[in-house]
Amino acid sequence: MPPLPPKVFDRDLIARHFARRDGADDFVTRLALDDLASRLITVTRDFEAALILAPDARALPVMGRSANGIFDFERAATVVASAGATLVDPETLALPRTDYDLIVSILDLTVVNDVVGFLARLRRHLRPDGLFMAVAVGGASLNELREAWLTAEAEVSGGAFARVAPFIPLAEAGGLLQRAGFTLPVTDVETHTVRYGHPLKLMAELKTLGAQNPLAERPGRPVTRRLLQVATEAYGALAMDADGRVRATLELIWMSGWAPHESQQKPARRGSATVSLKDVLEKKG
Repeated sequence: MPPLPPKVFDRDLIARHFARRDGADDFVTRLALDDLASRLITVTRDFEAALILAPDARALPVMGRSANGIFDFERAATVVASAGATLVDPETLALPRTDYDLIVSILDLTVVNDVVGFLARLRRHLRPDGLFMAVAVGGASLNELREAWLTAEAEVSGGAFARVAPFIPLAEAGGLLQRAGFTLPVTDVETHTVRYGHPLKLMAELKTLGAQNPLAERPGRPVTRRLLQVATEAYGALAMDADGRVRATLELIWMSGWAPHESQQKPARRGSATVSLKDVLEKKG
């Protein structure tokens, strides 16, 4: 029996945070869904069985559009369900069917402990040559907040505690897809800069969105007034613009891959090239 993955996130805590965010303007999910629409419209496929899932299903669309026309989405949630959506556990993942021709994951990778296992389970729910698309919060996101808290903890407490969750680096995204068994992996990143009047405005928005510290190993003691003051000062020193507003980085990493199928393009067999690189370079010289 394979060892259990380390518990990075406290999923019960995340569920409680998300359950309290009714009515919040989840602009991150809106950005992701707008980007998804622009990506799907270029795909020349008919989708007969499509699934879209996210930690919170309440904002998910019921229809999508590819280059071939409109199709219906089944919806699932990995933290908070809504009417018409199936609630699933991403660490085991039992979906209604195993023959989807499209699965889209919106930000689930931000709250899953076993990322490769989750991706592999999704692949097994695709029919051969089915398409998988995912968007995840990227590794550079909230770097300013992460550094500010580390600076403050070192100054006030003499040590460092993680108060911002780790995110997936772009350089690792394609490898995660390959390890999960997807073929023809493609990754890219959309980077956004969000500006706030004060670091406390950013922290308040994260709390409103249910995105405050979700780590299983988080500091047990509350944030003191002194620690918060030093953290906000450190944030300003790192990311304040001339107008007094502060910047926050948001990376959205897009990943896509296909369930294996014999019709897909295969890499050339090693040693099968008929022209050597040396000959090509000598001709160009």
